[in-house]
Amino acid sequence: MTRGIAILGSTGSIGTSVLDVVDRLGGRFRVTALAAGSNMPLLTAQVEKYRPALVSVSDKRNAGEIRSLSRRWRTKVVHGPEGALEVARAEGADIVVSAITGMSGFGPTLEAVRAGRRVALANKESMVVGGAFLLKEAARSGARIIPVDSEHSGVFQCLSKEKKRYVRRVILTASGGPFFRTPLKDLKKKTLEEALRHPRWVMGKKVTVDSATLMNKGLELIEARWLFDIEPAKLDVLIHPQSAVHSLVEMEDGSVLAQLSATDMRIPIQYALTWPERCDSALPGLDLGKVGRLEFFRVDDRRYPLFALAKEALRAGESLPVALNAANEVAVGAFLEEKILFPDIPAVVAKVMEAHRARPADSIEAIYNIDREARREARRFIPQR
Repeated sequence: MTRGIAILGSTGSIGTSVLDVVDRLGGRFRVTALAAGSNMPLLTAQVEKYRPALVSVSDKRNAGEIRSLSRRWRTKVVHGPEGALEVARAEGADIVVSAITGMSGFGPTLEAVRAGRRVALANKESMVVGGAFLLKEAARSGARIIPVDSEHSGVFQCLSKEKKRYVRRVILTASGGPFFRTPLKDLKKKTLEEALRHPRWVMGKKVTVDSATLMNKGLELIEARWLFDIEPAKLDVLIHPQSAVHSLVEMEDGSVLAQLSATDMRIPIQYALTWPERCDSALPGLDLGKVGRLEFFRVDDRRYPLFALAKEALRAGESLPVALNAANEVAVGAFLEEKILFPDIPAVVAKVMEAHRARPADSIEAIYNIDREARREARRFIPQR
C-alpha cells in the first residue's frame, strides 16, 4: 500500500535525505505536501519531480513564483507559518516528517500530532520545549512519534522488545564535533569555517555548530527524557569519535544493548518511515573491520560548557529547557553571522540562564512567552553591528 508523506523542511539536509529514501523505496510512498523556506531553486526542482498537492513557502513573493510553476499540476500553494501548519495536517499524508530547524518547527509538529499522523521527528527542539504537550496530544489523537535522529532511533530500536522497567541507563553517543581534540586554550581562536567542518556528518549549519558546542547532545538528552519517558538521572552521553555506535541501553541485569550503523542519516530516516518493517536500503553496511576500533570518552564540561547547562536545565525542568533552547538559537545565529566568537555562544546562554526566572511552562501560550522573553534577553548580549 502506498503511503502519503508530508515533509516539513523539504530543502534541508534531512528533507532532501527523506526524498532520496522515497526514491530508493520505489512506489511505497508518494509525496503529498512540502514545506520549505526560501531555497526556491531546490524547491522548484522538488515540485517538478514529485508534484505534491500542497506546497508551503516562507513568504508571499516566493509563493507566487511556485504558484506560476505548478498551476498545471493543480498544486495548492500557501506561505508563512500558517502555510507550514496546513502542510502538517495535509489531507492524504499518513506520515509527516518534522525537519524544520529550531523552535519554528514546534507549531507544525504539534499540529501534525493533533491531526493523528505518524510523525517522523527530526526537530528535537519540539520535544525540548513542549514534550509533555506533544505526548498528551499524541495520546488523545492516536498519533505515533518515531524519532529520526540517529541516537534516538538507536534507543527506539534497542527498546522495541524490552520492558522499560528493566532499563538502568540510556546512553547517547556524540562524535565530539570538530574540536574534540583541540587544546582548550585554542578554542577561542576557532572560526566559523572550522566550526562547520564536522568530522562525520553532513548537516545544516545550525546543528553543525550545536555539534561543535555539544549543545545538540544536551538537547537530545532533554528530548530522550520525553520520547522514552526516562528519568533524567538515567540519561547519559559518551563521546564516541567513530560514530558507529549511536546509542546504548544498559539493562538491570548488566546487559548493554547497542545500535550500530554507518554514519548515514538515510538509515534512521528509512526506519522511521517503514517501521515496524525493515526494507533493503541498498546503502553500504557498517564495516567494523574498516572502523578498526571503537572509543568512548566521558564528556569534559570544561570543553563543552553548554552541555553542562543543558544537563542543569534537564534536571530543573519547568521553563529552563525553553529558555536554554531560545538563548542558544539566538547565540548560534549571531555566531553564524560572525557577530560573536565561538566561546561567546556558551557565554550568552549562561547569562540568559542565570537571569531567567524559572516557572511552569504549562501551556502553549506560556511556552511561546518564555521563548520570546529568553530571546530578548539573549539579544542584549549580542553586539550590534
